[in-house]
Amino acid sequence: ALAPLLRAVIMGPPGSGKGTVSARIIKHFGVKHLSSGDLLRDNMQKKTEVGILAKSYIDQGRLIPDDIMTQLMLTELKGLDQYNWLLDGFPRTVAQAEALDKECHVDTVIDLDVPFETIKCRLTARWIHPASGRVYNLEFSPPKVQGIDDITGEPLVQRDDDKPETVSRRLQAYDAQTKPVLEYYREKGLLKSFSGTETNKIWPHIYAFLQTKLPDVSQKNAATPR
Repeated sequence: ALAPLLRAVIMGPPGSGKGTVSARIIKHFGVKHLSSGDLLRDNMQKKTEVGILAKSYIDQGRLIPDDIMTQLMLTELKGLDQYNWLLDGFPRTVAQAEALDKECHVDTVIDLDVPFETIKCRLTARWIHPASGRVYNLEFSPPKVQGIDDITGEPLVQRDDDKPETVSRRLQAYDAQTKPVLEYYREKGLLKSFSGTETNKIWPHIYAFLQTKLPDVSQKNAATPR
């Protein structure tokens, strides 16, 4: 008999390592990854009806209404009903979670529980050289001279997104919006939280958990998960 298809959601604040973890899940377990952010950008570029509508909200600094996001994601999921999939960035609200439940049964919700202090340090440590796009991280890969690009000697800048006050605001907004969704899934017994401050230390636990649900397709004979 065929194993049932996996329907998973990944959640975590900005800077929690969600992109890295998602990429590893795709590599090892061959799931289809559906990111609401990527899908929105794609629709805005193609100027689809939903894309134009979504852009009008974003341009006004407003959240995209639940029904628009739900319609966008569920339409896309219809084409993936034969695959294992991982949703990223959706559902963001309880209304979206309930709409998703009506269409399909979610099996598991992977929550990256990374302390906000860690994320603040991680994000505010990022500085860039605007002309080349070179990225430095004060903790992992600092410039040779503080505030100066190694190659050109030009000053480095911090993106507005990475400034401490912006990071704090983004994390508070995420917390306020997402707590009810985590609670919703916790009550259903679907929430699996993975706590830690380093993606490489959290990953083996996520890998072991997913191995109970899916075979590793990356290298059939690889001894250790990368």
